[in-house]
Formats: sequence, C-alpha cells, structure tokens
Amino acid sequence: MFSGEWTPPCGSSCTKKYAALVQIPWRVFCKKGCNADGDTWEECVGKCTEICYKDPVFEDRQWSAYIDRSPGEDSYSLECFNACISGCGYRFDVPAEKVGQIKPNRPSKPPPPVVERATGSESAVKGEDVAGTSA
Repeated sequence: MFSGEWTPPCGSSCTKKYAALVQIPWRVFCKKGCNADGDTWEECVGKCTEICYKDPVFEDRQWSAYIDRSPGEDSYSLECFNACISGCGYRFDVPAEKVGQIKPNRPSKPPPPVVERATGSESAVKGEDVAGTSA
C-alpha cells in the first residue's frame, strides 16, 4: 500500500509493539498518544488520562460518565493509559524506563449511584398523592 516513508515512525512503532493483540487493539490507543495534541510530554500524558478514563459527558451530571466512550472497566482503562503513554514516549523520545514509571493520576471509577427502594407498605400510593385530573 504505502511505503515506510509515508507512515509516521511513531505509529509504526505502536503497530509493531501491539501487533499480536487483536482482541482489544491497544495499538489504537498507542497511536492516539503519538498523535495527541500538545507540545510537551506532560500535555501528552494529560491527553492519555482524558482519553482512557471516564468523565461526565454533561457538566455536573456524574451519571453521564457512563456514556463516555473511554474503555470503561478499570483494567481496560489502565491498559489504555499504558498504551497511550507508550505512544507519548515514542513521540517525545522518552526512555522506556521513565514511560514505565508513569502511573495514572486518577482515582478509580465512581461507584454507581445508589437507588433507595421503598418498602412494600410505603410503596402504595396514598389517595391525597394522586392528582384529581386525568391526563
């Protein structure tokens, strides 16, 4: 298709490193690190955190984190982060030892919202709670 001179070296490194993985293509997240916006290593690491960990999609609506497109499961988010950091390392020529030392600066996912259920006797609708008009 394209010769080696047409493919970015960083992306090629990601493809080679994660070539054997087909279940979840971590090379995609590695390439996102390679192509992340930002001109510094720190900005690239910040983008990896943003890409790989769930955040609310709607401001002040914590529940909307569940529709974020990041990997989701804590173990997948960590693998995504590691792959993305690997891409950042390629991009900024950071030694592999330093790349391996970077840990996500995030707590685990928030627990799902707690829904309180009424007991059987409390769940019955009382007459004064029902509106007098029909819909």
